[in-house]
Amino acid sequence: MIDRLIAEATECDFKVALEVRKPKSWLKSVSAFANGIGGTLFFGISNDKAIIGLDDIQADAEAISRLIKDRITPFPSFILTPERANSKDLLVLIVSAGRSTPYYYKADGVMEAYIRIGNESVIAPDYVLNQLILKGMNRTYDALSSEYSFKDYAFSKLRERYKVWTRNSMEDKLFDSFEIRDSNGMLTNAGALLADNSPIRHSRLFCTRWNGLDKSGGIIDALDSAEYSGSLIILLNEGVGFVKRNMKTRWKKTPNSRIEMPEYCERSVFEALVNALIHRDYLMLGSEVHIDIYDDRMTIYSPGGMADGTRIQERDISSVSSTRRNPVLADIFGRLGYMERQGSGFKKIREAYHQAVHFREELEPKFYSDASDFYVTLYNLNYDVPIEKADVSDENQLFDGQKPVVSSEKEAFETLLFELKAKKSTKETALKLFRQFGFDLAFARADIMALAGITSTPAGELIKKLKEAKLIEAVSGQGKGKYKFIMPKE
Repeated sequence: MIDRLIAEATECDFKVALEVRKPKSWLKSVSAFANGIGGTLFFGISNDKAIIGLDDIQADAEAISRLIKDRITPFPSFILTPERANSKDLLVLIVSAGRSTPYYYKADGVMEAYIRIGNESVIAPDYVLNQLILKGMNRTYDALSSEYSFKDYAFSKLRERYKVWTRNSMEDKLFDSFEIRDSNGMLTNAGALLADNSPIRHSRLFCTRWNGLDKSGGIIDALDSAEYSGSLIILLNEGVGFVKRNMKTRWKKTPNSRIEMPEYCERSVFEALVNALIHRDYLMLGSEVHIDIYDDRMTIYSPGGMADGTRIQERDISSVSSTRRNPVLADIFGRLGYMERQGSGFKKIREAYHQAVHFREELEPKFYSDASDFYVTLYNLNYDVPIEKADVSDENQLFDGQKPVVSSEKEAFETLLFELKAKKSTKETALKLFRQFGFDLAFARADIMALAGITSTPAGELIKKLKEAKLIEAVSGQGKGKYKFIMPKE
């Protein structure tokens, strides 16, 4: 029995004996477990899991219950069980995760709330204490009213995205139902984060393309860097754009098609950045979302660990359930088509990599979290992969004066896209769109925006140019504003 409990406890602490005169040594763990995901205290076992035993488990059990009642507020839920192992008596205290957070240790002239960091119980920092207070109130940061008036801020990016995705204008009443504005006409924190000129200054995105495998050279050796602020929609679009600007794509001709081999899977980058922006801890001041690109990898950092207090590296990624720290923001991004409400982001990040040409086991995306940080590491799929000079080129060469060799209907069509009277970036987007949807699948303006990380206006201009060139046609029966690529008639 005791072996099973030790093995299965997510969080646990061991005490050789019950300390009655100075109970803070173990009561702080009770506070930490109740404030987190729960945990187990073993009395009569040393830190190296040696079974020592207790002399009087009845007296110790009564003392434990009394001290928790007297010195932990509010009173946490727990189960105290006597156990016997190696002919010695033990006590197992299982503390449940609490709902009435924060749970304080209150004695000795202090009132302190504790959390678990690794195998230690430490005093909760201010931002964590604020999180616990909100949790105990059944409130979230993004739903709280801010000090900013709705009438003082514009939401053009939000309105634009909503119009493209739903084909409807965003009426003012939707700002109430989306919990962007409260009943007094003030922005919620979610609303403040989505305003074009967001007043929440620590909602920023820092992006850097480093020269090498680490930051040892300092900012002077950065190949590209940028800092973005404003609406979360702006941060998402700019972040995706920064990655694309610093990413090369190889392509390889086959007898009937062409295979693309990007350094990073764009879908994985998009999902990781959405998660970083939506699920970050906005109570942590002085910290921002970061994208750091090195020669061999990219890391996307977000302030705040897992919302449920677990560590992502200790979980089965395929079965991680959705625990939303900012449910209002998550709901809005779901309504805008940026994310799904089923919490499948981690799965999509991995699946995109598994389908890549150069994927191998050591390039599996990595996830790491602790109490205050969350990291996603995406590996460069082309790093240290030799270029086959006969049939592999850099994507950028496509528009540098050399037309691709035509060996199939698809490549013939790509030649037509190459000859499109438009800017280089527009033709690049057209090619990506065609390779994504081909001749069979219908697409809309929203698909172009999501694929290329652009706004509604340039997406609409691309549709106009493709229509004028008779390279696309409108389709019916699949919703308004849907198109398919077509091979023009001779």
